Amino acid sequence: MDIRSLRGDVRDFQQLKRALNEFQADVIIHMAAQSVVYRGYDDPIETYSINVMGTVHLLEAVRQVGRRCAVVNVTSDKCYANNEWVWGYRENEPMGGRDPYSNSKGCAELVTSAYRDSFFPPASFERHGVGIASARAGNVIGGGDWTADQLVPDLMRAFLRREVCLIRNPAAIRPWQFVLEPLLGYLMLAEQLTDDGMQFASAWNFGPTDSDARPVSYIADELARLWGSGASWTHDAGGHRHEAHILKLDASKATACLKWRPVLSLSQALEWTVEWYRSYATGADLRRMTEVQIERFESLLRDERQVLNAL
Repeated sequence: MDIRSLRGDVRDFQQLKRALNEFQADVIIHMAAQSVVYRGYDDPIETYSINVMGTVHLLEAVRQVGRRCAVVNVTSDKCYANNEWVWGYRENEPMGGRDPYSNSKGCAELVTSAYRDSFFPPASFERHGVGIASARAGNVIGGGDWTADQLVPDLMRAFLRREVCLIRNPAAIRPWQFVLEPLLGYLMLAEQLTDDGMQFASAWNFGPTDSDARPVSYIADELARLWGSGASWTHDAGGHRHEAHILKLDASKATACLKWRPVLSLSQALEWTVEWYRSYATGADLRRMTEVQIERFESLLRDERQVLNAL
């Protein structure tokens, strides 16, 4: 099924409100963002205006349109006040962020909470019919990502050119997961919000198991091994802006309440990622490649659920 696309800017409140009026959406998944830590340093005004005021615009448009709907605001695992703990952050941990990008995502979470408490309190869901939740995902990997200053896209570009990739922080630990994992979580959350906004209108983490929170160097080594000839990287030892050294998420709430959990292991996620970029390199049909991976993911998900139901 194809999707009707209407391009706009979340900083344009009137255009956004008109779009919500026109589409009369039952489910809104807010993913519009300036999503790169380093770009936040280069242009903090843009970062805050998109990530914070864009969220304000969306939620205010929802309020003014006055239609019953489920809203999932996708923020970031970097929204937390990072204390460099070795355990995963839970949804009730304080918001923060030392750099503009991370801080803007913490602010977006606070905006979401304020709108929910002020205008769409879960206890009054039956009256207003708007369920608002936020989703905080770990580091997402997969095919089709060409974002600058991001680990996997930087590695794939270098491998395709047979160049050595420079990596800023090889010792940094992140919660890695395949792109379809959190997308499944967002849809499951939206479905529950539609039926029971009182119970599910809150913050949710979607991240991998603790064992799949690995150093950047591990990801780079594995991707180079999977790619094969011409793939290599080295540490860029120059001066760099601050980035968190260790970041993990605790997704036990989503597992317990939504019955969500990762389908792919990290090794499978890396294999599927290389598979997509190799298809790009050979000129294959990338839409079909993406559809095949989605179908494969759905098959694994069905198999897993059958096992769980049999227990």
